[in-house]
Amino acid sequence: MRRPSELSLRARLLLVSAAGLMLGLAAGGVLLVAVLGFAQGRAIHTEALETARGVKRLVDQGSLTDPIPVTPGVQVQVVDDQGRVIARSATADRLVPILYPDELRDLADGGSVEIPGNRIGFDGEARVAKVSAGPPTDPLAVLVARSTDELQQSVHLLKITLLVLFPLLVALLAAGLWRALGAALRPVDALRAGAEEITGGTRAGRLPVPDSRDEVHRLAVTLNDMLHRLDAGRARQRAFVADAAHELRSPLTNMRTELEVAQHLPDDTDWPALSDDLLADVQRLSRLVDDLLLLARSDEGVRATGRGVESLDLGDLVSQTAERFPDVTVAEPEGPLPFTGEPDALARVVANLLDNAVRHRTSTVTVRAAADGPSLLIVVDDDGPGIPDADRDRVFHRFTRLDDGRARDAGGSGLGLAIVRELVRRHGGSVTLGDAHPGLRVTVRLPAVS
Repeated sequence: MRRPSELSLRARLLLVSAAGLMLGLAAGGVLLVAVLGFAQGRAIHTEALETARGVKRLVDQGSLTDPIPVTPGVQVQVVDDQGRVIARSATADRLVPILYPDELRDLADGGSVEIPGNRIGFDGEARVAKVSAGPPTDPLAVLVARSTDELQQSVHLLKITLLVLFPLLVALLAAGLWRALGAALRPVDALRAGAEEITGGTRAGRLPVPDSRDEVHRLAVTLNDMLHRLDAGRARQRAFVADAAHELRSPLTNMRTELEVAQHLPDDTDWPALSDDLLADVQRLSRLVDDLLLLARSDEGVRATGRGVESLDLGDLVSQTAERFPDVTVAEPEGPLPFTGEPDALARVVANLLDNAVRHRTSTVTVRAAADGPSLLIVVDDDGPGIPDADRDRVFHRFTRLDDGRARDAGGSGLGLAIVRELVRRHGGSVTLGDAHPGLRVTVRLPAVS
């Protein structure tokens, strides 16, 4: 026999459902038998009391006959306070009361008691009801006995019927549940098969979506959305790795070529010029590696720079960063611009924007920090060729260069604006490109409360 952990989900659900059905049906059967027995017992008690009250009226009216006319299966006796039978029905005993003296004394008026039926000639049990009659000076007791054999037979028949039908009903319900569970779990099995095919690489990264608008349908849609995001992430990662490898290969190739030439022609090599070229390539590699590391940390949600969040003045930070660019004009803010953020990250934003503006300017670059309602602004203007509207979103993608900036010696790695957008997003802000008439205007908008 297989252990429960080895059973299929369908079999486990069937076992749980069948067990619940069996318990429910068993409890319902027991309750049905109990309710039926109680109802029939109450009916017999009520019938006996009604008969006793009818005889009481005859006694009170002085019209009691002997024998007392009653329906078949019922015995009636009228007994005085000495325990003598005054009147009876045709089938009742003439001399011995239906109840013993202590039973007759303890039974309340209008009550009933169950006695063995063989005492009065009945099969099974008998229900005896008592009603007081006659004047107080000569009290009488009317006793009515009713057989409960029919009640016991009907309850017994119900028990036999339930015992016979119970297994059949459980089997039919189990078969129906098996088919219903199979139909309900068929979409889940289709999802499993689809997942196996995706793992094997023989089909596109999508799972079959069932037509039903239920939980399985929503699960399939959610899983497909997840697969789409994973595919997109893998595609971005492959593109990022390919672009990074391409960018790293270029300076490494230059360095290798220069060193090989110097090795073959040592006497004709200008060693100071070679060292300057190699240092420039090393610096370019260092900047590229730093940029890649910063973006990787940003993608993982790690703080992009070494320093944490601090309170700072945005105007002072922009002025201090712009000092590294001697040909940049700084417009002083009208007042302090308090802000809470990462100083190193914000300085990197300003430096990247200024570096990009200086590289593409015609003559001038200006930068300013200002307050604009609930926001703080960093605005960088240059008088260069600008960026067409169609390319203003694309330039924020990693390793993107426009046609006029493809020369790597002058154009950088294509990561500057991508880094700017990532760092600004981490501070809850946004970056937009516009026209400076002439040239390009880059506006960084940061929330004043960060």
